[in-house]
Amino acid sequence: MAQPKRRWSKARTGLRRSTWKLKKPSFVECSHCHEPVEPHRVCPNCGYYDGKEVIAKKEKAAK
Repeated sequence: MAQPKRRWSKARTGLRRSTWKLKKPSFVECSHCHEPVEPHRVCPNCGYYDGKEVIAKKEKAAK
C-alpha cells in the first residue's frame, strides 16, 4: 500500500479541515400559529403546512 513520503504540516491539515463546519439550524415563522418551525416541515404545534392542515391535532381537555 502507498505511504506518504512526508508529514503534512499543521497548516495544511487545518486547511483541509476548514470545511468541516456545523451550521446553525434555520427557523421560519409558521404562517398559521406564528411559532418558529424548520423550513419545509409540518408545524409540530398546529399541524399546518403551506396554509393547509396536514395533521389533525387533538384539543387538550380543560380541567
